[in-house]
Amino acid sequence: MNRNLTKTLYALILCGALTYCNQAAQEQEAPIEQEQEAAHAEHTPKVSEGAVVIQDQPAADTLKGSLKAEVHGQIGNAHIMINYHSPAVRGRTIWGGLVAYDQVWVTGAHSATSLSTDKDITIGGKTLKAGKYALFTIPGKDEWTVILNKNWEQHLADDYSEAEDVLRIKVKPEATAQPQERLRYQIVSETDEEGAIVITWEKLKVNIPVAV
Repeated sequence: MNRNLTKTLYALILCGALTYCNQAAQEQEAPIEQEQEAAHAEHTPKVSEGAVVIQDQPAADTLKGSLKAEVHGQIGNAHIMINYHSPAVRGRTIWGGLVAYDQVWVTGAHSATSLSTDKDITIGGKTLKAGKYALFTIPGKDEWTVILNKNWEQHLADDYSEAEDVLRIKVKPEATAQPQERLRYQIVSETDEEGAIVITWEKLKVNIPVAV
């Protein structure tokens, strides 16, 4: 009888010890999970009120006007945001028509397209300090010039001044098989430290290399 009682007591003590260990482990894991969730939330901010995220859109769009659009992305430890207005093709000739070759283009519509980064990054191998900039391009038939300019708050390229450029690089446009009705920006992470800003419209794509 005493032997059975001793076994019962041992079993109760063992169960209590295991329960305590499990609770302690769960308490240690909870802060880690909370930190991971908080970090993830920081990297997936909400789009500003009134703005949309332009998606893959091969179908024609008869909606008039340019939509206020926004895109967020993470490349390495840098959070990048682009604000722009997205025009639609609507059956028009875009390259060499609506968008003239060899002229500074707002690369959107209405107010200047802006690029913000919370960390120093490189674009095409050239350093861009953390901050907010206007993103202009000069489209050509075989080559585009990508421009980052200090004056991000302007209408179209009306007040554009080359003297305020902080960075210029050359990129090659690529033809796409699938059309894209509305001008679309994407921020694509390719490795832990490298990625690209991708511009697609009509049947053309431009990749702007970004790294941290």
